[in-house]
Amino acid sequence: MTLRAAVTAQSTTVSRSVKEGQDFFPLTVHYQEKYFSSGRIPGGFFKRERGATEKETLVSRLIDRPIRPLFPEGFYNEVNVIAQVLSYDGENEPDILAMVAASAALTLSGVPFMGPIGAARVGYKDGEYILNPTDAQVAEGDLDLVVAGTHDAVMMVESEAKELSEDVMLGAVMFGHREMQKVIDAIIDLAEEAAKDPWELAAQPDTSAMKTKLKKLVGKDITAAYKLTNKSARSNALNESRAKAKAAFADAAPHDQMVANKLVKKLEAEIVRTAILKDGRRIDGRDTKTVRPIVAEAHFLPRAHGSALFTRGETQSISTCTLGTKDAEQMIDGLNGLRYEHFMLHYNFPPYSVGEVGRFGAPGRREVGHGKLAWRALHGVLPTKEEFPYTIRLTSDITESNGSSSMATVCGGSLALMDAGVPIKRPVSGIAMGLILEGKDFAVLSTSWVTKIIWATWTSRWPARPKASPACRWTSRSPVSPRRS
Repeated sequence: MTLRAAVTAQSTTVSRSVKEGQDFFPLTVHYQEKYFSSGRIPGGFFKRERGATEKETLVSRLIDRPIRPLFPEGFYNEVNVIAQVLSYDGENEPDILAMVAASAALTLSGVPFMGPIGAARVGYKDGEYILNPTDAQVAEGDLDLVVAGTHDAVMMVESEAKELSEDVMLGAVMFGHREMQKVIDAIIDLAEEAAKDPWELAAQPDTSAMKTKLKKLVGKDITAAYKLTNKSARSNALNESRAKAKAAFADAAPHDQMVANKLVKKLEAEIVRTAILKDGRRIDGRDTKTVRPIVAEAHFLPRAHGSALFTRGETQSISTCTLGTKDAEQMIDGLNGLRYEHFMLHYNFPPYSVGEVGRFGAPGRREVGHGKLAWRALHGVLPTKEEFPYTIRLTSDITESNGSSSMATVCGGSLALMDAGVPIKRPVSGIAMGLILEGKDFAVLSTSWVTKIIWATWTSRWPARPKASPACRWTSRSPVSPRRS
């Protein structure tokens, strides 16, 4: 796929069979920037492309988020989506091209993909929106927003902005969604000419009898468990219900056991969503608008340059700010050559923060993505390098999590910056929102719990300054009208 002087190669590979016992959709997206695309040789000792850079990880997530919800439930074939930048003009970011190419490849492949999607970058300067601005226009403007969606719905938004109102931000989303329709129509025209025959999907078995049995067996127990406000007590009660359901199908075939486990999860989601829509009450007893208790303490660590302990309900971040000289700036080697970054934000989400054991090491894709969202939220309030010629490193270590830890990072990071004496323009806070949608009934939730974030139809994270939004992230788990969302 070509845009001006940028070329992206797109490959989609799908396994024809499902692994035995597979009960989830194994979609993997890889975006890679080839250095030869801009006439460069990689720096460092290893003169070849190696592991994913931060940018490659972030773009891989941009591609993944809008396409993942568009595969049908029960489709468990492994899918690889690979996007490689083969030619780069140095002016136009190839991420939009990669997203469109992924959509086109999936649409042509014949797999059960309920697309296509389109994508657009939106800039804003002097009161005017700019469609797919160049790198220079983004740097000079007030907005860098990426939006992806289907013909009828917005699926994903990612943005960084400078002192823009929510009305301007929402207008940018609508502008991008309107303009991407041309791309969607072009992919449909291409598919009519070149698409492979659609896959024949096996009919889904009737599980209504099994669902009825499980509802009678553990429905009341699950309902009672979700009325417990203490997380540990609730988890124990839910585990007992799940064990009870598992025991009821202990003698069943392995496939039936797998189906039963998934039906229990669906039953939990149904019970929680129904309670919210019917009674307006959440798991912890709050209504849909009440924010969880907030406790914040600055100068939490005596030897750190700046620190803060930020707690919101059962989500907590230890944030630190360390200052250094110009020599401490991060050197980044990319398609445009070497550049230096004086502001870094590192977000860490260890498994113990959610009471689990697991891998402890280099940050995963989720940690990179959440850290970048917080970086965007705080970057706009920093002083210029002329005003404050120091390198700034923020860290956020999540010690417990039952909600949006990225927004806790924004709040804690803002406090840590001020504690370190960084003259920021104004404080920044953040909140996670969720949308529960069933037909015409809906509920908008503030400071969502992890459970509701997983089961929400749509989620958003909104860092905010007074009367302005410095960044936002929307993710839809099913097609939702942009005007309604």
